[in-house]
Amino acid sequence: MRPFYLRGDRQPAIKGSTTETLMSPATAALTARAPRGSDESITGKAPASAVSFHGLAMCAAAVAWLLGAAPATAQTMDERLERGDQVVRSLNNGRPQPTLERMRQEFPFLAEATQGYALGDVWSRPGLDGRTRQLAAVAVFAAMGETALMKVHAGYALNIGVPEEQLKEIIYMVTVPAGFPRAIAASQALADLFVERRGAGSGQPR
Repeated sequence: MRPFYLRGDRQPAIKGSTTETLMSPATAALTARAPRGSDESITGKAPASAVSFHGLAMCAAAVAWLLGAAPATAQTMDERLERGDQVVRSLNNGRPQPTLERMRQEFPFLAEATQGYALGDVWSRPGLDGRTRQLAAVAVFAAMGETALMKVHAGYALNIGVPEEQLKEIIYMVTVPAGFPRAIAASQALADLFVERRGAGSGQPR
């Protein structure tokens, strides 16, 4: 088995029956956290038969370092979930999001990850206003062919004042990077949303 090296490391130089591993400073910092064996350090010389173990040790050290660098606390997670809930309610006329609530019933871990990371961490970031974020989401999901998610975010866009004409322009733009089939599928989903909104009133969440 070939040894594993983190990106940026130099290849080992074989000398006789031993292998000298030359590591970058980043890898050295990670391996410094790894447990030491009783007879040798993974940062020194080792028999050729043991070199493959070094990669596993480096991976374990990297994971441990990354996890230890930013410990997640219950309070931090609660704050992220609260931010995520505030984002949803700001986009959905003060109401919970039906799709997220259905997910919470059957897939609670996925719902929590969506609310804590996607909404609590990413969607609550500064730098883009709400309208720009929703237009970007509509464009991306339409280009991916994910019309159900596109429809959810198009509904959010309408809720915060994006006019129908701007959403239509997004669909026209999709023809360039993603092609006509996906743009047409997105146009049908968007047309359905417009009909639903006109029939039920703009205050209804979708």
